[in-house]
Amino acid sequence: MTSIDTGAPVLGVGRPAPRPDGTLKVTGEFAFSSDLWLDDMIWGTTLRSPHPAARIRSIDVGPALAMPGVLAVLTHEDVPGDKHYGLNRRDQPVLAIDRVRYQGEPVALVAADHPEQARRAAAAIAVRYETTEPVTDARRAAFDPGCPKVHDSGNVLRHQPVRTGSEFRAPVVVRGEYEVGMQDQAPLGPESGLAVPAPDGGVDLFVATQWLHADRDQIAPCLALPPELVRLSLAGVGGAFGAREDLSMQTHACMLALRTGRPVKMVYGREESFFGHVHRHPALMRYEHGATRDGRLIYVKAEIVLDGGAYCSTSPAVVGNAASLGVGPYEVANVAIDAYGVYTNNPPCGAMRGFGAVQACFAYESQMDRLAAACGVSPVEVRVRNAVSQGSRLATGQVVDSPAPLAAMLRELEGFPLPPPAVPADLRELPGGVSQATHGEGVRRGVGYGVGIKNICFSEGFDDSSTAVVRLSVSGGEPHALVRTAAAEVGQGLVTVQEQITRTELAGYGVRQVTIAPADTTVASAGSSSASRQSYVTGGAVRAACQAVRDRLDALARRHPGLPAAGLLERFGPIEETRVYRHRPTYPMDPATGQGASHTQLALCVHRAVVDVDVELGLVKVVELAAVQDVGRALNPVALEGQIHGGSAQGLGLALMEEVRVVDGLVRNPSFTDYLIPTILDMPPMRVSILEYPDPAAPYGLRGAGEPPTLSSTPAIAAAVRDATGLALARVPISPAHIAMPASG
Repeated sequence: MTSIDTGAPVLGVGRPAPRPDGTLKVTGEFAFSSDLWLDDMIWGTTLRSPHPAARIRSIDVGPALAMPGVLAVLTHEDVPGDKHYGLNRRDQPVLAIDRVRYQGEPVALVAADHPEQARRAAAAIAVRYETTEPVTDARRAAFDPGCPKVHDSGNVLRHQPVRTGSEFRAPVVVRGEYEVGMQDQAPLGPESGLAVPAPDGGVDLFVATQWLHADRDQIAPCLALPPELVRLSLAGVGGAFGAREDLSMQTHACMLALRTGRPVKMVYGREESFFGHVHRHPALMRYEHGATRDGRLIYVKAEIVLDGGAYCSTSPAVVGNAASLGVGPYEVANVAIDAYGVYTNNPPCGAMRGFGAVQACFAYESQMDRLAAACGVSPVEVRVRNAVSQGSRLATGQVVDSPAPLAAMLRELEGFPLPPPAVPADLRELPGGVSQATHGEGVRRGVGYGVGIKNICFSEGFDDSSTAVVRLSVSGGEPHALVRTAAAEVGQGLVTVQEQITRTELAGYGVRQVTIAPADTTVASAGSSSASRQSYVTGGAVRAACQAVRDRLDALARRHPGLPAAGLLERFGPIEETRVYRHRPTYPMDPATGQGASHTQLALCVHRAVVDVDVELGLVKVVELAAVQDVGRALNPVALEGQIHGGSAQGLGLALMEEVRVVDGLVRNPSFTDYLIPTILDMPPMRVSILEYPDPAAPYGLRGAGEPPTLSSTPAIAAAVRDATGLALARVPISPAHIAMPASG
């Protein structure tokens, strides 16, 4: 037989397919990394600095070593190899050497036979600090030459200008200063893993992460081991959203395992988790928009300052995104943007869903609302008049070369019916909800819109690739496909997508049995589960490997036309193919002008928010969120809609409640008691329209979809609250004090 195109098979691409981990997670049977266990394992813990900036004068580990059940106490002197690591720059010490740069920086490690004894021993370590002035103001760090240096290289870790055009005068000018607070990814699963020493002198690490190979390539030099002796396997991930791109306990657990010769488990508590991973960059932004009297943009000026905290992490990429997408999906011929990422003694910041683009989106969308008011047109109309479309040129000179139906998306969104007014007799429908804070007095309704544009996949010349291995054999008399990649399933549904692609590509040979092997470093890298890239890049690799398997099976079928697929595989043996997939090349932004085709794909989402606000108490209830998003091609429609809901929820959190409160470099709310995230009671009903305008350059025409809804939901909600209150509200999250006491809030 020969392979034939039968269209999308059952559970193939384009069909709603169930997730294999879904039932286990709902019933509580799914094994997360914090559930790992070996009978002879011991426990590791970390001693962290209480100061945001200090010199270390001495460390006395003797009291800890003397405690019963303590097997090892390690400091920077015990790091076997390189003492620094980092995703972009190796600027972060494995354990603090002579100084600490943020509250919570790791200083020492303890391994003990019980987790409580490990914590007691860590508390017994005597560290003598000499505190120094912390640098906590990002603008001062960026622009004040008298500001202390967080690193010897200086406080500005990247400055990216964007320059195009020369006309910076206009009949209508609106200006604004905007601020975005520090948001936490708030994964429910804390940082955790199990390191097991191996007989060959290496180590096996089972860990929740977003990028196995990047972890390995940072860990191995610190352990003074070749990469092949540091083997990583993905353990169950309890959420990520960027929090697991950087190392947390990985190197520490491996050091303790190699020192003691015992398996070492490390699990952060919730408070430690707030110190143990990066956060979203806080941002200070100044914008100026100039336009014609009917609201058509002439120029945009912007200054964007992103607080990267104590270490580099992914700040360069965050700065690049903020700069390149800093005017939004709008046509404007004259642009002058300056985006800065700076070091401070605040907590380290890195990737979080929509990184860089989220912060800029809040500012430019707030500006578009101000422009609409100044020109006397509606918020939708001003956006439609300036909307990009296919063929438009962005501020960086990059051409939008695939469908970008922004104007149509806005018109569709505007046409959705509005929800009915709240029923005052039902207190659950009012701001304050079941706490019965109001009976309807002082409650006003507002409507707001938000538009966001997000790059998909890695940008600026990064060699963004993924490798997949597909093996077709016979099991139970039927063809069976085994798919192996190193791509991290972090809750986004990637395992299901790989199954769907395999069933679709091998449908002509009746392949229904598909197994996705656990991800580990025995397969070449799949890159990070971030930047909405895995369906595109790993999906592309799985598709290419399946097609190569199919081609070989086709050749066998032509030579032996009477044999079915199972017979061919039984007679000639399994077929295995490995393929590496790369998207089309991208290019670095010009360091002086920002020009260049820095992104491989762009995605659009638009939101409308309806809110009820108690203007006397400052309480906000989001009544409805409506979203229209172009996804190119929906591989799994049900999972895709879930991504839009989830991204919108995180955008709601940033708009109204989520902020890591940092005062003088000290975190004031490292718990889910005081760091608030939206619950099911905070999330409104959602109306979602998924559009499919295929991108001809992408596998199946798909367009990465996980991040865009996080961008546009935040400014839409903020705009709706402004509409209800008449207040400027230039900072998110919007607190009750901002509304009820605007002069003091």
